[in-house]
Amino acid sequence: MSRLIIPLLCLNSLVCLIHAADARPNIVFVITDDQRWDQLGHTGHPVLKTPNIDRIAQEGTSFNNFFVTTPLCSPSRASFLTGLYPHTHRVFNNDKLGIDVVSHTLMTFPRQLREQGYETAYIGKWHMGLDDSRRPGFDSWISFKGQGIYIDGVVNDNGTRKQLRGNMTDYLNRRAVEFINQPHDKPFCLYLGHKAVHNPFLPAKRHEDLYSDYEFQVPPTNEEDMAGKPVLKRKLQRNNHLELEGVGPEPAEPRRGRGRDPQSIVRDQLRCLASVDEGVGQLLAALESTGELDNTIFIYTSDNGFFMGEHGSFNGKRMPYDEALRVPFFIRYPELIKSGSVREDLVLNIDLAPTLLELAGVESVIPMHGKSFVPLFKDPKAGWREAFLAEYFLEKVARRTPSWQAVRSSDWKYIHYPKFSDMDELYQLEADPKELKNLVNHPEHQNRLKEMKAQLQGLLNTFN
Repeated sequence: MSRLIIPLLCLNSLVCLIHAADARPNIVFVITDDQRWDQLGHTGHPVLKTPNIDRIAQEGTSFNNFFVTTPLCSPSRASFLTGLYPHTHRVFNNDKLGIDVVSHTLMTFPRQLREQGYETAYIGKWHMGLDDSRRPGFDSWISFKGQGIYIDGVVNDNGTRKQLRGNMTDYLNRRAVEFINQPHDKPFCLYLGHKAVHNPFLPAKRHEDLYSDYEFQVPPTNEEDMAGKPVLKRKLQRNNHLELEGVGPEPAEPRRGRGRDPQSIVRDQLRCLASVDEGVGQLLAALESTGELDNTIFIYTSDNGFFMGEHGSFNGKRMPYDEALRVPFFIRYPELIKSGSVREDLVLNIDLAPTLLELAGVESVIPMHGKSFVPLFKDPKAGWREAFLAEYFLEKVARRTPSWQAVRSSDWKYIHYPKFSDMDELYQLEADPKELKNLVNHPEHQNRLKEMKAQLQGLLNTFN
């Protein structure tokens, strides 16, 4: 679909187009839930087939070191949308009452794009509180309460409650394709937030037999690993109802009699991803048929990683280890990005918003903690961050994981637990990529420990 091009005023160093100019790129942003970095064909999974998602990396670039700053759904999604750390955007965690109210105030990148001439659509999981009402900045809004339901869910479809029949992933895919195919006289931004592949991992019926022969091997317990993580072994007092006051726990959708053993869960994760991959293929086909594919920034990522037996945790996240912090990130945009390229830079979810605003020629109305990674595409040797801050805030429903702060560089990670004086951790990632050997008390690494503590404090001061 052709759009009128109007010559315009330069808004920043990259784009010299004013908001009404329809030459600006479209944006399609697809985010899954709880998907590990290595849970794709392109990132080396031994059996999973994801040809459509892989195509984004093959025709664009993949970031091998893309991290979320908090490994949890609600705060991570808010950081993608705002370019801010949770301690600033105030969506601290999943269980705090009032997050739905806070999320109505967020200055998201789609909101800023809409104010500067974009047509915007939100389709899928919002998951900042249980409120599913339309948030500011979206011309079209299709969402559901909280985590949502895989089978026969209920959605808020632009103000109308609809009882669905079938699998939620299929419904979200279909509505996203419908949005792409409808007439557009402006550049558009589509944000597609999948419920998959979150627990309870309920696949579409047509995928029931996929991966039935896959024998998943749970990583063996490593005694040195657990010995170096006293925070995971500390004794907890039993919860009581007063301690849970102010928590908005969300009842879990049942597994419908499906197995809860690691084999059953992992196979169902892969089956759920089959539907997500089909949807990505449908979106790419729709963009091709409308002539908009090469003028569209297409992104695929996840809100956090997932433990599948590492560090004594299966079916979990929240902790500051790379299995939870590291996520896939693929981006396709031929105008700027070399096909099949790979980046090793430390890029974060808070970098998404400033990047997309720069590509759209929009100057942010708020300061952001993240920074645009457009320079990485223009100059392979462009300077970039050497380390980053990650953080997590205690949830009353997940007391095993206390609040923590961490700094990660390309080769080192230091983890600090503010409420505990003797449980910090230090890892040398090149020699110990699985973070099994805590070096915090090792005499040869005390200077490094001091440096990492100073670096953490410096980052905390920078982003206060």
